[in-house]
Amino acid sequence: MTRTPAIPAADAVPAVPRPGTSVPDSRGRTALDRTGRQLDRNADVVVRDVELTSDGWHVLRRTTFDYRRRDGRWTTQQRETYDRGNGATILPYDVERGTVLLTRQFRYPVYVNDHPDGMLVETAAGLLDDDDPETAIRREAGEELGVAIGPLTHVFDVYMSPGSVTERVHFYAAPYTPADRTAAGGGVEDEGEDIEVLELPFTDALAMTRDGRIADGKTIMLLQWAALHGPFAGRA
Repeated sequence: MTRTPAIPAADAVPAVPRPGTSVPDSRGRTALDRTGRQLDRNADVVVRDVELTSDGWHVLRRTTFDYRRRDGRWTTQQRETYDRGNGATILPYDVERGTVLLTRQFRYPVYVNDHPDGMLVETAAGLLDDDDPETAIRREAGEELGVAIGPLTHVFDVYMSPGSVTERVHFYAAPYTPADRTAAGGGVEDEGEDIEVLELPFTDALAMTRDGRIADGKTIMLLQWAALHGPFAGRA
């Protein structure tokens, strides 16, 4: 059975345009409800409709699609997706001194979900915005950590919460020395950032992933990579 996109009735009453669709939203964006409609890479998925449900700084959509199950039956499903763009994160390491650079900052989403104080220890990270991943992570390392990054190691690209968030995060690692710390870091104050820079012994940081003091997914992944396959392999 082949599914084809539905055709609206000729006498359907057009809805008032929502900002971000045929008229600009507060950020000047249009056609936010078109994302996903053109997808045809999977013959078992036919996108029927994309509804823009929130047009804040990031975008929330509700998509209706037909899905062919493994037994051949077609079902109609809906999924909400949160689109905040893609991001990048980095673990700077100093093998000679056995240290890594991390950050600590307040994260309201974890504070409202049972974290004791919302102060999360993390690898430096940020959205790509209009940059490529390598350019973006060099920018974030400078802003958050105050470090000028040299050669980058690309570790992996990961969908961090594929059930609802579209974001793909590009993971990097890079060596640093004390001479590469050219600024104080701390983030961009105009963007509300108030970031503490932490230089920790790698063994301490790895231990923090085991006792819960580090509870951030991307940070745990990079520290475990560093211990298993990266610069500290065989030393932890």
